Amino acid sequence: MAGKHSASRSEGRERIPRKEKIVKNNRPPKKPKKAKALKVIGIILLILIIIIAGIGIGGYSYIVSKLDKMQQVQINIDELNVNEEIKGYRNIALFGVDSRDSNLGKGNRSDCIIIASINEKTKDVRLLSVYRDTYVQIEGHGLDKITHAYSYGEAPLAIKTLNTNLDLNITEFVTVNFDLVAEAVDALGGVEITIETSELEYINDYIKGTSENTGIKSSNITKAGKQTLDGVQAVAYSRIRYTAGGDYKRTERMRDVIEAMLKKLKTKSVGEINNLMDKILPKVYTNITPSSIIAMVPNLLSYNVTESIGWPYKTQGITLDRWYGVPVTLESNVKQLHKELFDEENYEIPQDIKEISNKIINKTGYKQ
Repeated sequence: MAGKHSASRSEGRERIPRKEKIVKNNRPPKKPKKAKALKVIGIILLILIIIIAGIGIGGYSYIVSKLDKMQQVQINIDELNVNEEIKGYRNIALFGVDSRDSNLGKGNRSDCIIIASINEKTKDVRLLSVYRDTYVQIEGHGLDKITHAYSYGEAPLAIKTLNTNLDLNITEFVTVNFDLVAEAVDALGGVEITIETSELEYINDYIKGTSENTGIKSSNITKAGKQTLDGVQAVAYSRIRYTAGGDYKRTERMRDVIEAMLKKLKTKSVGEINNLMDKILPKVYTNITPSSIIAMVPNLLSYNVTESIGWPYKTQGITLDRWYGVPVTLESNVKQLHKELFDEENYEIPQDIKEISNKIINKTGYKQ
């Protein structure tokens, strides 16, 4: 299947650093192994599970009143470069940003990028984590880290960048601030996480910064091992990226926190869940309407999270003006993605992605 796109691509002006230095990737080559059912959970699933719990509290009117608390935004789908040939899959982009205020739009980097891919026939859900440092084409900005797309043009440009480089059909998104995670964890009474000795130094640095940004007081972690983390500590843990595994390990930590939150959520009463919704939903930024979310509710109980995929599958590090994770190659990584995510054995790479892939090769010299 060849991708069909509704918009032309504009490469824009690429920033050329004065001095480039190519280095070997000293990060461990191993990627996170695919997790099985419910090991990896996206932020949107947390929100939807809370909504399911709300059904038993007050029915349709109650749910509508809660969902109306979300920050709603409309985006022009015609400008998202959607692959219209993908049928039977609903792909939703989930962005986690690190904002210093309540603004979830332009100027924020998406430190967490997850695509929830729902097979509308089987109800299987696959979660695709896109590594934030991935070197891709961003319209108007040339080759750059994919995390910067949200900062340059918030959700519309971030979605367009995903569709452009991965040949996807994303039109919906959910964005939350990491502050929201801190507040939600505190509302849940903390989460149990195992801290490794190698993580102690870094988590305490992040605790200080996260506490200053959120205005929420916390304390340092003094020992390794399994322990209950408060909201600030949990966010700090999810931001660690300088231990073995780098950004790949960081992505796993984010997932571990979400999974721990879901585990704790199951122990809460109706009243506690109600209070949690009042804290969370006003800080959710999305173009998914309340009516669309409610329409999903009948199917939610049959959804089955089957696996998590980390993307790109194969990368090599390079330092130009900064460090980037180069997909080796973009073309082969996209082809493998469509085979695994959509079971497309005969998928054909669109010409525009071939061109981007060749541009990355010419820039980095990484062919395999």
